[in-house]
Amino acid sequence: MAVIDVTEQDFEQQVVERSKTTPVVVDFWAEWCAPCRMLGPVLEKAAEAREGHVVLAKVDTDANPSISRAFGIQGIPAVKAFKDGRIVDEFVGVQQPAQVERFFDRLVPSEADALVAAADEASLRRALELEPTRTDAAVSLAKILHGKGERDEAAKLLANVAGHFGGEGLAARIRLEDQDAVDLDEAFAALDAGERERALELLIGAIPSANGFKDDVRRVVVAILDELGVEDPLARDARRRLAAALY
Repeated sequence: MAVIDVTEQDFEQQVVERSKTTPVVVDFWAEWCAPCRMLGPVLEKAAEAREGHVVLAKVDTDANPSISRAFGIQGIPAVKAFKDGRIVDEFVGVQQPAQVERFFDRLVPSEADALVAAADEASLRRALELEPTRTDAAVSLAKILHGKGERDEAAKLLANVAGHFGGEGLAARIRLEDQDAVDLDEAFAALDAGERERALELLIGAIPSANGFKDDVRRVVVAILDELGVEDPLARDARRRLAAALY
């Protein structure tokens, strides 16, 4: 059901809890409010067009004053979007249909979003057809192709991913695999096996003798650290060792 009526008794379940699996747009309205009657059909049309992907919950502020006070509703219509149990977007007053559509679009994943989430080769290729500048799709597809040994095509996909640590790291790895100056086979084998600590040890250890390729080795290390996250103890220690190796 795309549109539901919600009260103080079931707000927690129908809005907050439900939003953890499906985005919920809450329309705070009242019968006497002429702008509410103008906006209501626009919201309902947008919700019905996305049935199964978003729910519109209508809250009568006169009948549910506690909910209105809890969310600081001072003027209506007031619209709040919930996702993962919290408010992620909102507006007050009548909006043009195009603005309402954009509001809903921000909540509901696009076709490309869904394809990137599927993460298989065919889906990622289709995502890039729909949105050629999708860096996340390009990097994910490049990883798949690299794993299949199709390094040239992977490198082409990564040619324009500046600022994406994972993409820059994979591009650097491909360049390093194509040269004989630095032997990193053992490091890459450890990385592919999920042995990040061992891979970091070997990569950082290779930097002093990686003449001409130090920056590419650094990029591979930075990509691993980015994946580990800032708070990871292994990442913190590796950053210290990386700085020492570089400087």
